[in-house]
Amino acid sequence: MSSTDIAMKTTNTTLSPYTSPKEKASPNDTAKRSGDSDSQHWRYDVSQKRQKHETGDKLCFKFVSSGSCLRGETCNFRHDTDAREHCLRGVCFDFLNKGKCERGPDCRFRHSLQDEGDKHPSRKPGSENTRSSRSRECWFCLSSPNVESHLIISIGENYYLALAKGPLVEDHVLIVPVEHMPNTLSLSSESEAELLRFQNSLKRCFKNQEKEVIFFEWASIRGTHANLQVIPIPSSKAVMIEKAFNLAAQKLGFEFVVKKFDSISDGRKFLKTQTDGNSSLFYAEIPGGTILLHHVEEKDTFPAQFGREVLAGLLNMADNADWRNRKHNKDEEMKIVEDFKDRFQEYDPNR
Repeated sequence: MSSTDIAMKTTNTTLSPYTSPKEKASPNDTAKRSGDSDSQHWRYDVSQKRQKHETGDKLCFKFVSSGSCLRGETCNFRHDTDAREHCLRGVCFDFLNKGKCERGPDCRFRHSLQDEGDKHPSRKPGSENTRSSRSRECWFCLSSPNVESHLIISIGENYYLALAKGPLVEDHVLIVPVEHMPNTLSLSSESEAELLRFQNSLKRCFKNQEKEVIFFEWASIRGTHANLQVIPIPSSKAVMIEKAFNLAAQKLGFEFVVKKFDSISDGRKFLKTQTDGNSSLFYAEIPGGTILLHHVEEKDTFPAQFGREVLAGLLNMADNADWRNRKHNKDEEMKIVEDFKDRFQEYDPNR
């Protein structure tokens, strides 16, 4: 069982019959004794896992949703990797946190810790049935009832282009593989050719608007459905991009591997050699043929919204770093999509 399953209590839980009357008598005394016991235990157990579970019973939403929390060990809420895994598989956060969800049947997330494909013992994780189940719940799979089709701009054989939910800037779009894959670097060479066509078309489109384009991806080993972020910025700010990323990296205590290539194609070929399935990586393709790459080991923490946060700072749009601050209603999203389609039509490789 996962730690989340073990920790979850039913509503009719009773006190242990082995608790002594003295321990039952005074909650304050109990807490005091518990504290004394813990202080003795800390002499022998100071593991990071122990520290995290001392923070509290409630889950940290920031950690579960993004994979990182700036408060770290000082956070008052629990950083539970099992809960994050369930959340990535479409389980409702309120259900994980409280054991119930007030939205009930109106909630778009699952109220069960078991994947539909896992109900049968003969099915192994990663099997076709399990992937099919996950893709039905995925926001990015075109076959999923959860996909928001009004955000789609252009559809190819292996990739499609869509408006980002809560875009950083008005023309913030995503290049998304049609297949349910964890990152864009693990797809076939045929798929890669179509991705390059999208990238080159977007670069030409934005250049006509006096903008440069940054492509970046958080390729996590725990990723669900890949999406390559595409953010245009004014050409006047292009010279500051690499410096902005390097300063942000220094604050987190790492340095980027920096490579320069003559074409997007050469840069992507290099990136595909960097994936081994054992570590996550973040990369950014910035103007001038430069690739910024950082390998992230599983024991390390890394902000899932790192790329967006860096560019929000560069563009003086700190409030837009969180996509939830930029949510639009459906009518507004449809208008943004139509406006983008009009400007992108002559460059669209799928027209």
